[in-house]
Amino acid sequence: MSVAALTTRFSIRKRLEDIQNKISAGERLSFEDGVFLFQPEVSLHEVGRLAEEVCLRRHGRNVFYNLNMHLNPTNVCVYRCKLCAFYRTGKESDAYYMTPDQILKRAEEADRSGCTEIHIVGGLPGGKPFEWYVEILRLIHSHFPRLHLKAWTAVEIAWFCRISGLSVEKVLERLLEAGLGSLPGGGAEIFHPEVRQKISAGKADGETWLNVHRVAHRMGLKTNATMLFGHIESPEHRVDHMLRLRELQDETGGFQVFIPLPFHPQGTALHHLPKPSAFDCLRTLAVARLFLDNFPHIKAYWIALGVGLAQTALAYGANDLDGTVRYETIYHDAGAESPEALSVEELCGLIREAGREPVERDSLYRRVRRVSPTEWEIVEDSQSHGK
Repeated sequence: MSVAALTTRFSIRKRLEDIQNKISAGERLSFEDGVFLFQPEVSLHEVGRLAEEVCLRRHGRNVFYNLNMHLNPTNVCVYRCKLCAFYRTGKESDAYYMTPDQILKRAEEADRSGCTEIHIVGGLPGGKPFEWYVEILRLIHSHFPRLHLKAWTAVEIAWFCRISGLSVEKVLERLLEAGLGSLPGGGAEIFHPEVRQKISAGKADGETWLNVHRVAHRMGLKTNATMLFGHIESPEHRVDHMLRLRELQDETGGFQVFIPLPFHPQGTALHHLPKPSAFDCLRTLAVARLFLDNFPHIKAYWIALGVGLAQTALAYGANDLDGTVRYETIYHDAGAESPEALSVEELCGLIREAGREPVERDSLYRRVRRVSPTEWEIVEDSQSHGK
């Protein structure tokens, strides 16, 4: 090995030790630290080991899951995002709008199956007024009030403001009155404008996304956060994205979980790009756990990662596998080969095989105690909130 190569290896080892010392001392990682950890020359094993240590210190061996169902009321959308395989213009034969009866039937199935949550996102058709979206929540909540409605991304909230002329606060007030429980983290993509303009031009920009969550947090709503990675962005863009989330979390404390989402190119305008590798996915999850020191939870979304890789991610800083996820369509339209849903037994088996302890949670990360397969009660404790 040349002197230059030995010098480089020593330099990397020294920098990694400095980062490890920072983490051990409870010091915050810098932007430059985050970018360094994404470099392929830095041992993925070492980054994963550090992330696992942080995760175990926060949560012990507990891994969270929930019983949930997805509801996408329409796939018709005014936006033509290059990263999306889900949207339809409205003229295609497979464009759809769910009827109230179909929505209620889906909600009834969720309730009957013991779900605690319905996750509601969809397209944004040009011809539907804000009241249409409000009524979807009101319809479900009035018939099945125990179901938590995690609904409408920040991009959708921004669209509601546009078509209604209302402020973010007023839109959220209307949705809360109709039964809204929390906001999902979708639509974040990559915040940096030089990337966002290329992959999702036209829809809400990064500052708008962040402001919707800022207002939601100030109103007492809990929300989630995502990042879509593995397309045209660089490590610097990823760390910039996480830095903006960390800064908002410092300000409001309203984020519950960060969910790194690997890009699936099939069926999108970026179909020529390769999927991010398993190594890239694990590194991204691990860096997120180390960099986002003020986020309680990191989720390995098994729908996007695949079951095996999501299970492996439990050794790379993740402490949440999402849930049963019935009727997910957005990732499956983009070529995801993961199962259509997982049973509670399958989820718990995956967690135990990884040497962890499964803990059922609700949408707000409170522990759930099952009285029967369809009945439950909420258990409040500090561990369920990751404190």
